[in-house]
Amino acid sequence: MAEMGMGKGVTAGKLASNVQKKLTRAQEKVMQKLGKADETRDVAFEEGVINFNKQYTEGSKLQKDLRAYLAAVQTMHESSKNLQECLSDMYEPEWYGKDDLDSIVEDTDVLWTDFHQKLVDNALISMDTYLGQFPDIKSRIAKRDRKLVDYDSARHNHSSTNKGKKGKDGASLLERATPVWAQGILSAHNIAQSNLSRNQAEDELERAQKVFEEINEDLQEELPSLWNSRVGFYISTFQSMSGFEENRKSFETELYYFLHRVQVTTMHDYAANDSDELEMKAGDIVLVVAFDNPEEQDEGWLMGMKQEDWIQNKQSSLKGVFPENFTSRL
Repeated sequence: MAEMGMGKGVTAGKLASNVQKKLTRAQEKVMQKLGKADETRDVAFEEGVINFNKQYTEGSKLQKDLRAYLAAVQTMHESSKNLQECLSDMYEPEWYGKDDLDSIVEDTDVLWTDFHQKLVDNALISMDTYLGQFPDIKSRIAKRDRKLVDYDSARHNHSSTNKGKKGKDGASLLERATPVWAQGILSAHNIAQSNLSRNQAEDELERAQKVFEEINEDLQEELPSLWNSRVGFYISTFQSMSGFEENRKSFETELYYFLHRVQVTTMHDYAANDSDELEMKAGDIVLVVAFDNPEEQDEGWLMGMKQEDWIQNKQSSLKGVFPENFTSRL
């Protein structure tokens, strides 16, 4: 029971101390607002806090928009998957390129999954980590503000104590009422009390100043560094997202290429000038295929095989390059 009582006493004492601090701070702030007490100001730090709040707000908005973007990517993935599976089902097995189409549809699905995961790993998680440091810094900024009020209060108390002013009425009545033989003792007592008050005020000022300066120095270094870091972070994040998006789009281009350029008809006769070229007659239908190495494709030239040859020989059909301007899309 004794321990419980002591615990309650400590808790009550701590509570009383916190209440007293809040009252003292409130009183100090009122005095400062009324112009009866000067306030310590640091314009550079206040600008740093403005930048911090702006950075936190912008980062939080970006995080929210990024999550919405990821949700949209998931929705697009599902829609794309359903649409391409429908296309694959509708594409007749005997039509040219059925296996290629199925492979492209499967690879596109894998690519969407990879795209979403890379966005999570390289953008969202990075954003969450980046913003994770702000709440702690915000809490320390608020603590610094409280410690600054404590410091100003201790400074004003120290200044007031050192002035050694006495209440005129109370002091004079006590001195007149004191017998002559006791006035020396009273004077010594007053001096001792005054010295004690000054020492306590000085100790309080030193403690308040030390606590304030410790947290202030840390924030003075952190805030500018955090503010400057935003540029590199945003650039890195958007470059990664852009790279992933470009990779996904380039792969989807293969499907568009397959669907939109699968067949062309020859408008003019073309005599092959080299062993890798395809000889064509006007009216031939040519199945366009992708180059094995895209870097080998010259502008204005396509790779393909005659439809009649493919019907007869399938995968062993003769492939060759031909000028696009000799043909027309079907």
